[in-house]
Amino acid sequence: MKTFKNKITLITGGASGIGEIMTRILLERGATVIIWDINEGNLERVKSKYSTLGELTVMKVDVSEISEINKAASQVITTFGGIDLLINNAGIIVGAYFHEHSKADIQNTLNINANAPILITHAFIDNMLTKNTGHICNIASSGGLLSNPKMSVYVASKWSLIGFSDSLRLEMEKLGKNIKVTTIMPYYINTGMFEGVKSKIPILDPEATTLTIINAILKNKKMVSIPGYIYSVTRFAQAILPISVFDWFTGNVLGVYKTMENFKGRKS
Repeated sequence: MKTFKNKITLITGGASGIGEIMTRILLERGATVIIWDINEGNLERVKSKYSTLGELTVMKVDVSEISEINKAASQVITTFGGIDLLINNAGIIVGAYFHEHSKADIQNTLNINANAPILITHAFIDNMLTKNTGHICNIASSGGLLSNPKMSVYVASKWSLIGFSDSLRLEMEKLGKNIKVTTIMPYYINTGMFEGVKSKIPILDPEATTLTIINAILKNKKMVSIPGYIYSVTRFAQAILPISVFDWFTGNVLGVYKTMENFKGRKS
């Protein structure tokens, strides 16, 4: 994707965090932006704040519900004729030991973080294939590369998303389709979602992280970790080190396994 001008863009979870920043930047760059979010108050705030920047449509959609996904997707296709760019950004985290999760916690996390991007992509892929154009950007996590205490279900959902996203990229390439897929794997971002996290590795700035994502889409990048060394260092270390040594280095030297000890999360 060489430009965002006049591109119809759908951002899930677009009313807060990096989703809101992406909404602002894409409007500034001439895109027509549609945001799906479950928080009505945030939707109204974002609409009021950014509507003067360009064409912005806000829709209250619970992406954990397939019926709402299908209904909203149908409305978007009818109104706009489809989308040029899909950014699957919505996500949640419980931040607790696995045995402390309720069944609802588990189901909700998997539905929003793993199932929703797959189902939303499925709702739009036929339209993209018919037009033989489009770009899908899935916001996963470095947690999809690395196991971590108090993130078991979240990590499972992000491992799933990375596998889906990059497999879809390969399918589009094998079919010779002009549909690009970008998988983003950021470290902790300072948006409030990970409030209380303590890390030796610097926590990411939301604005800078969003610009990295925007540029990755423009450059049709396939897989991007933020910071850039996370993917290569993690994969290389996992490949050459015994698990016990990898755990010692990751847990004791880098302190990653302790990052969630004081997790509070975003306030309701």
